[in-house]
Amino acid sequence: MLVINWMSTRLISLGPDDSLAQAKRLMKEHQIEHLPVIKDNKLVGIVSDRDVKRASASDATSLEVHELTYLLTRVKVKDFMISDPITVHVHDSIEDAALLMLEHKVSALPVLDDQKKVVAMLTQMDLFRALVLLSGVIHGGVQFALDLPDVPGSIKAPADIIRKHGGKIVSIFTSYERVAPGRRLSYFRVKNLKPEELGKVQKEMAAVGEPIYVLDTNAKKLTLLAPHKLATLPEK
Repeated sequence: MLVINWMSTRLISLGPDDSLAQAKRLMKEHQIEHLPVIKDNKLVGIVSDRDVKRASASDATSLEVHELTYLLTRVKVKDFMISDPITVHVHDSIEDAALLMLEHKVSALPVLDDQKKVVAMLTQMDLFRALVLLSGVIHGGVQFALDLPDVPGSIKAPADIIRKHGGKIVSIFTSYERVAPGRRLSYFRVKNLKPEELGKVQKEMAAVGEPIYVLDTNAKKLTLLAPHKLATLPEK
């Protein structure tokens, strides 16, 4: 799952000597919230809608409309951009990109190629789109959450149960958060499972792991089997 497969292919950019008014116009015109700042084909900064709003408000509280318009044309992008922004490479994974966004509390990253040229922006919306498509939630169906032993074959056992009852596995996610040592949480999204088979699958899965919940997306029904394992992660 590489950045190149999920990044926005459209690149709208600014120069450091462009005006605040130009930044506002581009964001509104293209309905985007981040603009890379490029000079001589090199990335020198990034501007977000938050930066634009902050720069617009800094000296504008008591100005007339014509004075505000003049101010917006006088303020340059270089005066309020974030210099030396965090970047990702086209061949980085989207998981690593998401980790960078989380660690640095940013919602977009410029994407560079081998020549360090900006080729795209990767935004939170791109990551949301990847999550939706990779999880298969658009197909509906049922999600089984299981606490499984972290040993070879532990994923295969519930997968075999699902297939035995006619279900088709759309995605499998695994996590080691909020789980005891030597265990892992696994989430199976399944489609084509007939309602009358659902209870059978749930019962058989209890023999290979500890079921946490069964979420029937189509019926909008959640069956909690181990609510104590749904505790939230601590704040960081």
